[in-house]
Amino acid sequence: MSLWRQPPDLYSLNALQKNTISELLDIRFDAFDDTSLTASMVVDNRTHQPYGLLHGGASVVLAESLGSSASYLCIDPSRFYCVGLEVNANHLRGLRSGRVTAVARPLHVGRSTHVWDIRLHGEDGKLSCVSRLTVAVVPLGEAPPERD
Repeated sequence: MSLWRQPPDLYSLNALQKNTISELLDIRFDAFDDTSLTASMVVDNRTHQPYGLLHGGASVVLAESLGSSASYLCIDPSRFYCVGLEVNANHLRGLRSGRVTAVARPLHVGRSTHVWDIRLHGEDGKLSCVSRLTVAVVPLGEAPPERD
């Protein structure tokens, strides 16, 4: 059984990235199955830190963009919207070039929160970053939860 309330449409997901940080970093939604969503991002001067490695912040942008989009596909957008509450990342291996691919899988999909496990791999398939994203599911017309 599929996780998705809305069937993923890669063309539409990619079109939503126009004029956002995702477009600047060349984030692309690449694939999905019944329980995961996959996106990739360029590793070049746009996403490097000063030593020529993939910047940890860029990895977090990929993880949060992917996980937030996955949450969106799990809700009724006529009644709710999603906002990130917390994201963390463990950077395990540096990357210098190519594309980094991220796969988001749910740890929890509840009525008011979603938690995603997002794993980033280099083109060689080796794990480069592990991230966890918590997303709030907010009824339309309500402000997002305040952060302390």
